[in-house]
Amino acid sequence: MARRRQIYEGKAKILYEGPEPGTLIQYFKDDATAFNAQKKGTISGKGVLNNRISEHIFTLLGMIGVPTHFIRRLNMREQLIRQVEIVPVEVVVRNVAAGSLSKRLGIEEGVQLPRTIIEYYYKDDALGDPMITDEHIAAFGWASQEEMHDIADLAIRTNDFLCGLFAAIGIRLVDFKLEFGRIWDNDYSRIILADEISPDGCRLWDMETNEKLDKDRFRRDLGGEVEAYQEVARRLGLLPEGGDSAVLDLESHRQSRGK
Repeated sequence: MARRRQIYEGKAKILYEGPEPGTLIQYFKDDATAFNAQKKGTISGKGVLNNRISEHIFTLLGMIGVPTHFIRRLNMREQLIRQVEIVPVEVVVRNVAAGSLSKRLGIEEGVQLPRTIIEYYYKDDALGDPMITDEHIAAFGWASQEEMHDIADLAIRTNDFLCGLFAAIGIRLVDFKLEFGRIWDNDYSRIILADEISPDGCRLWDMETNEKLDKDRFRRDLGGEVEAYQEVARRLGLLPEGGDSAVLDLESHRQSRGK
């Protein structure tokens, strides 16, 4: 593959310029972070698994009419995606009490919430991604009222679909985060789903045992991170027994990109 210019490197992914205008190549790393990157580590093969899982979920969402930035998977660690203007608001959808919600409100983890809750956080690592309200978003112009209506609608539709998808394979969707972006057609823009959906950004519990099958295993030093991610991929039918489990090394990837 021809060397391409790096556009951005985040905690879990690298973005390169795409082969056509308006496209990017999204590379999934094995790097793992928690608590706004205060804790750092590596989960071997995580990027390969997240690439496959996110591809699968975004493809299914596209089939039910949820617009996303995903175009196609290129290889084990890379996807071709639409270039978007990211809305600086992280959307967290909660079905079950866990994580920061349990800490803030003193609700025991695992309690089913009386209704799905959508929370908004300002995307700024230096500030620790503070929780914000619709009023903050409107006041500072991070998104219009119409865009927030679209974001909330897409978040609920995605949650409804994913709850069913995971329940069918014995997994409880506790909560998950979403990011959205704008794509432009002349002076008109519309909101589409961006980033990824994988065990990195979802809390996924086994329905029978409540075993955690997500990044909380890394956050809480539970171990077995790779096995948990593999189990999610396996239940989704993406990692058959005896399948190819080879991974690409990040350093060799950087060298191939000419860094």
